[in-house]
Amino acid sequence: MKKTLIRGGTLAETGKKADILIGIDGMIEHIKLGADHKEANVIDASGKLLFPLLIDCHVHFREPGLEHKATMETEAASAIAGGIGLVCEMPNTIPPTVTVAALADKVRRSAKVDQCDIRFYFGVTEAAHLRTLKDIWTGEAMELKRLKHHCCGVKLYLDHSTGDQKVDGGIVEEIFQTCADLKIPLIAHCEDSEMNAAAKAANTRTDIAAHSAMRPAESEEKSVREAVAMAKKTGAALHIAHLSTAKGLAVVRAAKKEGLPITCEVSPHHLFLTIDDYAALGTLGKMNPPLRTKDDAAALWAGIKDGTVDCVATDHAPHTLEEKKTGEPLSAPSGVPGVETMLPLLLTEAAAQKISYADILKLCFTHPNKIFNLGAHNLEEKKLARLVIVDPETEWMIEGKNLKSKCGWTPFEGRKVTGKVMQVIAH
Repeated sequence: MKKTLIRGGTLAETGKKADILIGIDGMIEHIKLGADHKEANVIDASGKLLFPLLIDCHVHFREPGLEHKATMETEAASAIAGGIGLVCEMPNTIPPTVTVAALADKVRRSAKVDQCDIRFYFGVTEAAHLRTLKDIWTGEAMELKRLKHHCCGVKLYLDHSTGDQKVDGGIVEEIFQTCADLKIPLIAHCEDSEMNAAAKAANTRTDIAAHSAMRPAESEEKSVREAVAMAKKTGAALHIAHLSTAKGLAVVRAAKKEGLPITCEVSPHHLFLTIDDYAALGTLGKMNPPLRTKDDAAALWAGIKDGTVDCVATDHAPHTLEEKKTGEPLSAPSGVPGVETMLPLLLTEAAAQKISYADILKLCFTHPNKIFNLGAHNLEEKKLARLVIVDPETEWMIEGKNLKSKCGWTPFEGRKVTGKVMQVIAH
């Protein structure tokens, strides 16, 4: 085997050029201009950007129990193709990740996946699950410590979504307090179940756009406000999943100004799509929380620019095309794939100078890495080489048939993007 020399690339974090020398053991030996080795295999990265493999802190890889939609292997391949090397996977599988046995089974399954590191959220919907969570986080047994390493936090559903993992309302405060006491990352799907139920009952439409009316912006705002209040009361560090509205964002912004430990993420579909896209997408634009208005999307972008938004995460949630297109539109399953298209969409914004490449690194690596204590390494000497080489100028068109996700479709079909993953090195 030979060493590898990546020559002439530009570090996304600093905008400075550097050569990266990687030893035969996969460790980065040097990051500097003029790094050289006579026997190395040389990769010419002139004009290319160098990122560490990125992080997607919100995915649904569907295994076990829903392998007809996706598997860990297929979706990990999609992640790697999109420059993502670490994902945090949600508990709403079959069975749900609410027991030691279920978590251990997922960890075992993930061991067969190459290159992509998969971590798992633990679900809590009843008191027994909370007791198990405490055992995992405090247990002295080697097996519990091993599982804790693979567990990135707790997922709390404050209303039903795919998998019906809504928490029993009577234990919400105890969950928050436990996460505060044990310093467990807590991520919440914030929609108010009563407001959604009332909106659904009042709905008389059958078109797909009614999905957004049945889960109104006020529902997210109310739920985020209540979750923030609970975090303030208990001291828990709270992460708001897939924030989708200007109203919800305003609550988070106010909480941050108050100094509360609140973070949040937004998803590409809420940044790049709106309710106006239902006409073209139909049920392929159905997800929870639903598509919002142009004003909401603009507010999310403003939240990225002013630092209120901490992360961009995909909520990658594949379903088969048959499931999406069969039956009444409002009965179609909610969720869209996105793990492979997030980076090119963001690179396109950077090419247009609407955000910077350093912003992408913060949103899709630095911040999620810190929030969920993932322990991933940036491009650093004496660390394993896990990086992605990006051509920031290549223009191409997103097509579902060319993506690696098992579902074979994308809500961004036909979208022209600028910036492409050229090579991944994942030791």
